[in-house]
Amino acid sequence: MEKVKLGVVGVGALGKIHAKLYKDVKLAELVGVYDHSFETAQAVAAELGVQAFATIGELAARVDGLSIAVPTDRHHEVVMPLLAQGKHILVEKPIAQTVAQAEAMVAEAARRNLVLGVGHVERYNPVLECLDRTPGEPRFIEAHRLAPYPPPRPGMRPRGTEVSVVLDLMIHDLDIILYLVRSPVKQVDAVGVAILSDSEDIANVRILFESGCVANITTSRVSQERMRKIRVFKNHAYLSLDYQAKSGETVYIAPGMKLIREAVPVEDANALLCELEEFCRCVAESKATGKSPAPKVSGEDGLQALALAELVLAKIKEADIGRPDLSALKSG
Repeated sequence: MEKVKLGVVGVGALGKIHAKLYKDVKLAELVGVYDHSFETAQAVAAELGVQAFATIGELAARVDGLSIAVPTDRHHEVVMPLLAQGKHILVEKPIAQTVAQAEAMVAEAARRNLVLGVGHVERYNPVLECLDRTPGEPRFIEAHRLAPYPPPRPGMRPRGTEVSVVLDLMIHDLDIILYLVRSPVKQVDAVGVAILSDSEDIANVRILFESGCVANITTSRVSQERMRKIRVFKNHAYLSLDYQAKSGETVYIAPGMKLIREAVPVEDANALLCELEEFCRCVAESKATGKSPAPKVSGEDGLQALALAELVLAKIKEADIGRPDLSALKSG
């Protein structure tokens, strides 16, 4: 398949990594980058030997597809005109700020037969492969995703804090759990609190699926430690996976109720590079055949994760436990 011409819109911390990694993708020809700060775009372009474009439209006219790495509240307004121009899109997670916006994006991509991928990069983490290889249906899932508060940015909010931690971080686990369970949601109970942001910085949710599976998710962006772990109990096995360390353990029940513990074999891989490679393959196949294949995390997958995230946020609003009083800590 011939190479696909690509651009990156938004070359801050994450978009810059997209641009750098595209240089390592055999099917990709990075044409250029755009950023609302032209100086930033020029600096990244100079480093990578590509062109900095003054407008998104000028960049779009030169490429087949684009990575969109702008703040979440701008996804819809940036992506919709690009889809209308017939451009294949990989948009960072969450797919949009609202379900209505996501539905419009998914419908437009389908109508124009375009690839629409969503950057739920954790789905490309190599430790997840063992979940598909382990027989049995998920019965109980526990996920923890903890991170420090993002550093300040001059003239801008800290990265990701334009939305709740549910949309910023928890949505990774919501997407993974929907993929694993593959059953309609029956009940959701959730709580969350704002600490340093205008929206939730810590949240916990318990999800009951119609299959009987229960998922318990805890997420924080005001933690002193980093953690990205998931524990999955299946009918005859237990899996404990660490996304960050790319390691894990499986416990099987052998005859005689004997427990057998095994380390999960993991072939190390750069999850974001795998995501970009797949996006390029999908775009190249679309150009070659006229049919746009769905990537591992499609626009529809991103929509479903966002719809569940919105339900979680609604349940948090119902619980409304308020903002904690930290005055004593600040004075101390």
